[in-house]
Amino acid sequence: MINRKAPWTLLLLFSATLSAQEVTPGVEQIRALTAEWKGERSADGRPKVADKYLDRLRSIHLEEAWGVLRNKGFQNQFEGDWLVIHPDSVMVGRVVTAQYWPLRPDVDKVIKDKGKTEGRVGGTNSWPIDVLKNGDVYVADSYGKIVDGTLIGDNLGNSIYAKSARGVIFYGSVRDVEGLEEITGFNAWTKGYDPSYIQQMMLGGINVPIRIGRATVLPGDVVLAKKGGVIFIPAYLVEEVVLNSEFISLKDAFGHQRLREQKYTPGQIDTQWTDEIKKDFLKWLDDNPSKVPMTRAELDKFMKDRTW
Repeated sequence: MINRKAPWTLLLLFSATLSAQEVTPGVEQIRALTAEWKGERSADGRPKVADKYLDRLRSIHLEEAWGVLRNKGFQNQFEGDWLVIHPDSVMVGRVVTAQYWPLRPDVDKVIKDKGKTEGRVGGTNSWPIDVLKNGDVYVADSYGKIVDGTLIGDNLGNSIYAKSARGVIFYGSVRDVEGLEEITGFNAWTKGYDPSYIQQMMLGGINVPIRIGRATVLPGDVVLAKKGGVIFIPAYLVEEVVLNSEFISLKDAFGHQRLREQKYTPGQIDTQWTDEIKKDFLKWLDDNPSKVPMTRAELDKFMKDRTW
């Protein structure tokens, strides 16, 4: 039976929420949104994936991470076709999200008034920067607006890097590109550059779910950004993505070497390995410890728990 009152109920609920909630959801709201994560959290409630996994994720290929997520049912976590300030650099970090909308004065007033009661100062496009911590990546959906959609220039870029030691991913644009290029360590994935100032836009929320192209992004996700695109990994799957991807790389390195040596045929390497090949692989691991990125305990547990 269709509940014809449901749309009006949802509208009233949204209106009440907008007038009452903070610009950033409360800690418990973020915890509920990311309930699958069972580990440490930041003070704002976002999952805090350990630095050791962020460091190891830098070496993971986008295709490897994408494959693990797709097998887990996450088929909408990648977005390509970016302009990148430093294309040969890699950026990994914990996501802080921001949602921007076309300006609507009455809603904009609600947001700004609420921000004032929370002690926020400056333009609303600076508010997400104020919450950044070391290791965070500022990810914003500004609905692809290029002209008059520039979220930051080099002043805000310097502040972003000072707080996070990272850069930005904007589904929109930036200005002062030459100044941004001069910030050592800073990088940006954007949909365009323009000399204009931000106009006719408003902040919709900080650390809320957002859409980046064909990807759905939550606060506390971990982003892997390379010249080929960006992939957003749910926090609770980061460890699995890293271990799976590292193991795939090990198998590939072993397989490539044995194919060059003509010890096995492509058919033998590209199908389920025989016990003989597995035994050879284990010996190869012992002979090449420098090629193993994880601890041997992690590797042994991984191989024990999975069919490979």
